[in-house]
Amino acid sequence: MMPRVADVDALAQLLRETEDHHAAFERVAPKHEWSDFYAAYIWARQHGSSPDDAAAAAERYMAEVKHVVVPG
Repeated sequence: MMPRVADVDALAQLLRETEDHHAAFERVAPKHEWSDFYAAYIWARQHGSSPDDAAAAAERYMAEVKHVVVPG
């Protein structure tokens, strides 16, 4: 089954958005798996969170579940 172009375009845009938010997190966070942040961010966005709220949710997930805490 071939995915619809609009669905692929929307997912690609969401991945680029996630990449932007992860870049800010990655600059200050200790070593971690990028996929954990991406999964938490994308899940939050797909469930109605704004980009800023999704980033905050992903950061909380990283801290509380993966024990990746940003210093300071």
